[in-house]
Amino acid sequence: MFRFVRLFVQSFSRLLYSRRDLMLENLALRQQLAVLKSKDRRLRLATPDKLFWVLSRRLWTGWRKALIVVTPDTVVRWHRSGFRLYWAWLSRHRVRLGRKRIGRQTRDLVFQMLAQNPTWHAPRVHGELTMLGLEVSERTISRWMRQAPRNPEPARRWRTFLHNHREAIVAMDFFTVPTVTLGVLYCFLIIAHDRRRILHLNVTRNPTGAWVIQQLREAFPYQSAPKYLIFDRDAKFDSEVAAAVRALGSKPIRTSFKSPWQNGIAERWVGSCRRDLLDHVIALNERHLKRLLAEYVRYYHEDRTHLGLGKQTPDRRTAQKRRGVERIVSQSRLGGLHHRYDLVA
Repeated sequence: MFRFVRLFVQSFSRLLYSRRDLMLENLALRQQLAVLKSKDRRLRLATPDKLFWVLSRRLWTGWRKALIVVTPDTVVRWHRSGFRLYWAWLSRHRVRLGRKRIGRQTRDLVFQMLAQNPTWHAPRVHGELTMLGLEVSERTISRWMRQAPRNPEPARRWRTFLHNHREAIVAMDFFTVPTVTLGVLYCFLIIAHDRRRILHLNVTRNPTGAWVIQQLREAFPYQSAPKYLIFDRDAKFDSEVAAAVRALGSKPIRTSFKSPWQNGIAERWVGSCRRDLLDHVIALNERHLKRLLAEYVRYYHEDRTHLGLGKQTPDRRTAQKRRGVERIVSQSRLGGLHHRYDLVA
């Protein structure tokens, strides 16, 4: 009975439709009937059928009411897929306008000029290319200057300095740790370059230059400071910190702007600490984080092998030799996040 009433209401409402809407609805229903009468047991709409509904969505506002075989979201997804395919095809077959791209030979010549003449800028390079009969705009040269390969010599010299003076170099750095209450704790570390040992580690909520100076005094008492101390251009390492470093007998060395690779030993330790510990725990407060970091430093010094130390540990963990049928036992570290394995007779 309800179905009959519903059919009657729908039929009466069709009297209010325009002739165009009735024709479109009839066409949509016939198209779906043809799909349902297909011999394929699984209902699959061909590409013309999908294109029909995509166009209906664009040209007819009442297409949702006549849709039966699929959901409206499916038609929207077909339309978006067609949009992506259309613009992908258009981008591959479009006619390029504007100036022709400079050739690889000219581009390499620009890079060569910049490498051999570090003080040159776009106008000077453009002038040289003009003298050679090459027609390239100055703006194009400016754009290619941003992509020019950097000179590797400064990096090699810096790496050589770090390698030759590793016994006399330490580095310091800050890194942040979020807490369970959405606060931020600042961790301060001092690491030696020779054996990658952590000389000092502390946590605070309010890092200042005076606090950093106090940490340096605790880390290097009785004139025990190394010859060089590397740190970045963090605002917490102000001029007073640099003066305190000189007063301790060390030479402060600031890294260049946006060059974390120059303080790579400290940055790599921070990355190891995050991957090994901080990415798997949530710090509750300052006391909790200090305990976690103290356990990690103990594990880092005594148990964790280091690629930069030839698969050894900072505390020179001795390799065990098998003499018989020893048993291998595991000892948990950091609450079970990591383990150490030893031979037991």
